[in-house]
Amino acid sequence: EVQLVESGGGLVQPGGSLRLSCAASGFTFDDYAMSWVRQAPGKGLEWVSAISWNGSSTYYAESMKGRFTVSRDNAKNTLYLQMNSLKSEDTAVYYCAAREATMPSPESYEYDYWGQGTQVTVSS
Repeated sequence: EVQLVESGGGLVQPGGSLRLSCAASGFTFDDYAMSWVRQAPGKGLEWVSAISWNGSSTYYAESMKGRFTVSRDNAKNTLYLQMNSLKSEDTAVYYCAAREATMPSPESYEYDYWGQGTQVTVSS
């Protein structure tokens, strides 16, 4: 059974940091490019960041550049998102997604598997 399980979300003050994890199982993790996608309350899906199958290439949405860092550990079948300098507008449910390709895509429909999401709330 394919599973993507996110963790690490929570409540954090503006300017704070969180590290999200996405544990993968049931498929060959290093055959897949990975992305983080978020959904704020009342809004659609927003692509956040992505990483190639071997971690050699990373990509970020403009508003996340310099604040977020995506990484992966293929030995542990785990994807990470380090989020620093968090803002209230980063409040959302964060999902990880897997695409059977060497390179990721910013298009949500191109992803094969999705996690259940983890809530991130940035508030004082």
